[in-house]
Amino acid sequence: MAAPQDVHVRICNQEIVKFDLEVKALIQDIRDCSGPLSALTELNTKVKEKFQHLRRRIQELEQSAKEQDKESEKQALLQEVENHKKQMLRKTNKESLAQTSSTITENLMGISRMMSQQVQQSEEAMQSLVNSSRTILDANEEFKSMSGTIQLGRKLITKYNRRELTDKLLIFLALALFLATVLYIVKKRLFPFL
Repeated sequence: MAAPQDVHVRICNQEIVKFDLEVKALIQDIRDCSGPLSALTELNTKVKEKFQHLRRRIQELEQSAKEQDKESEKQALLQEVENHKKQMLRKTNKESLAQTSSTITENLMGISRMMSQQVQQSEEAMQSLVNSSRTILDANEEFKSMSGTIQLGRKLITKYNRRELTDKLLIFLALALFLATVLYIVKKRLFPFL
């Protein structure tokens, strides 16, 4: 189970990444903005707000780093804080903004490709499920049909067993009658006086 301090560090990192991405997106929007001036001003205000949120999260991360018990974790987090600060300073540089915007575009294109692949995989999985469902339904219908056939076969076998018993009884009676007739004829021929 993660310590509350670790959870806080993870949340700070996630929010830093989130605000970082939002700042990059807003900077791209500023570049693409063709007016009016009020829209450009609104975008600039949003960038400043996101920078403030980003700065606060970096400060929270720095505070969490200083509160770490292990020196190695403390140093790693402080190094991470320094990296975030450097990245934030670079973002204010116009030259860096162009590079950042192209990176965002590449990342968005990558995300778009990944989403497209996910959609395709989802469609394939859905088709596979539909096919499996059809196969199961077909098998179920076949089992129902086989069940009816098996029941009919059971009834026929029971009927034939009864008929076989009846046939054996009739054969036995016919044989007994035949033997009785043969005995009667032999008795009359050989012993007519009896």
